[in-house]
Amino acid sequence: MDEDAAREFADAPLGQPRVTGDMHVAELVDAYAAAGGGAVYVAEAVDILTEMFADPSVTTVMGLAGAMVPTGMRTIIADLIADGLIDMLVTTGATLTHDTIEAIGGAHHHGRPDPAAAHPTGEGHPDTVGRRAHDEQLRAEGVDRIYNVYLPQEHFAAFERHLRAEVFPQFDGPTDIAAVTAQLGQANAAVAPDARSAGIAAAAATHDVPVYCPAIQDSVLGIQAWMYSQVSDFTLDALADMTALSDRAFAAERAGAFVVGGGVPKNYTLQTMLTIPGAYDLGVQLTMDPEHTGGLSGASLDEARSWGKLEPDARNVTVLGDATITLPLVIAAARSRLTHNG
Repeated sequence: MDEDAAREFADAPLGQPRVTGDMHVAELVDAYAAAGGGAVYVAEAVDILTEMFADPSVTTVMGLAGAMVPTGMRTIIADLIADGLIDMLVTTGATLTHDTIEAIGGAHHHGRPDPAAAHPTGEGHPDTVGRRAHDEQLRAEGVDRIYNVYLPQEHFAAFERHLRAEVFPQFDGPTDIAAVTAQLGQANAAVAPDARSAGIAAAAATHDVPVYCPAIQDSVLGIQAWMYSQVSDFTLDALADMTALSDRAFAAERAGAFVVGGGVPKNYTLQTMLTIPGAYDLGVQLTMDPEHTGGLSGASLDEARSWGKLEPDARNVTVLGDATITLPLVIAAARSRLTHNG
């Protein structure tokens, strides 16, 4: 075997792990590490997250996109913040909207994507007509659908009242978005029955974790902010948050990026490093989007290194899959390691 070929076989042989009924989640992920395919990337993600969470010198920035609150990931994220594992959160106005709806007493419900077949069909097929009729019926009943989750539209009216009574009136004139999200968190904490149900924004406000929402206008929260600005001096300064975010990144001894989903939160999280001399030392990305399309949401963190957003020697990994499956798994495993390894 020549030298080049030998390098290809330098790593230990792939294992054939056993899975048993008495394994805890960290042991399962250890088994993943011995396997191939996507499993090994899940194991690497847990390794990196454990380092990110365990090292007090790491400033961890979480980028959060997608329907994470409607699909039940809300408490997982709020607990990360409450336990001091996230130092800054970059998310969408939709995340904060749905988070607040739950905080003020609303709820998301199990639904279904359509009443007929589970497989996709072409235009004109009877199943397509069935899906259309299904969503038309939901609209008539005042129910919004997020894939297989239902949300009664009446909750948005309560959301608007909450904003107009407890959030927007606290500001006069231009203000940065992070100040509004902090006030939103305080208002949510004040009306929720307990800290667990208060949610993400409340946990961030309680524990002094800034929440940045760079595309806030792309949400019901943003629409409500715009509407309120039409009858008051309230307005949002879209650029103001960049100073605080850059200053915190500049002051970080080490930096970690934990990106769930893509879009604006991912880019805003990563582009922060373009404004300072340093870059991320650690990075984990959970995404459903493949990189071969060339789109940002599927771009690997290795690609981000070419832009100077990650250090040349940064530890990073991308896990491809539904974040409602991968997020609980990697967080449970990382927390298990933190608990058992001190």
